[in-house]
Amino acid sequence: MDNVTSGNRPAQKPNYAKQTEEILDDLLTKGQTPRILLHSCCAPCSSHVLEYLREKADVTVFYYNPNITDREEYEERKKEELRLIEEYNKQVEENDFSGMHSTSAARKIKVLDADYDPAVFLEAVKGLEECREGGPRCEKCFALRLKETARKAREENFDFFTTTLTISPLKNAERINRIGTETEKEEGVRFLPSDFKKKDGYKRSLELSERFHLYRQDYCGCEFSKRERTDGREQ
Repeated sequence: MDNVTSGNRPAQKPNYAKQTEEILDDLLTKGQTPRILLHSCCAPCSSHVLEYLREKADVTVFYYNPNITDREEYEERKKEELRLIEEYNKQVEENDFSGMHSTSAARKIKVLDADYDPAVFLEAVKGLEECREGGPRCEKCFALRLKETARKAREENFDFFTTTLTISPLKNAERINRIGTETEKEEGVRFLPSDFKKKDGYKRSLELSERFHLYRQDYCGCEFSKRERTDGREQ
């Protein structure tokens, strides 16, 4: 269970957004710029996250999404991610942040590419194909992507790893942060807790998606979530 109760009263939920801010601001106060490997699922979800993190950290995007089981869809989302990063880096080069929640403290964003191998995802969720979106299959998917991000972060000596997944109002931030914390212990690299949807983060991602005309999709990426959405629309 993601929520733990004490007696008859639910335990207070952790404020992950506040934790993110406190960790990063503490490091900046000490004159340290943390290096973060950010797992990104797509350009729309990363838009606000990158706008926020580039002010406080040296960010590298890790586009690792073997759950996108259609190659054409995968490439389209990846292309949009790279286009958004190019736009953000151009702002830094020209020191022009018109209409952005950014300042001259914003840093250029780097990219660490990943292999496309949907077979890894299909093996990880074997036996869970009929689960509804948001259930055990999604948890396996989150764990797969976070584990690979953490492994890369450790190999490349990043200070933190984290993910854009908590920007979505359809995804359970407590579950994602729990998986991240467990992965931190397994891989030996710090996980940066987050709930990027908070403080109007999701709303901002919609605004940025419209501003940059980003390609948006109505399903997570795997063939199972696509089928569920298609069936829902038909019904």
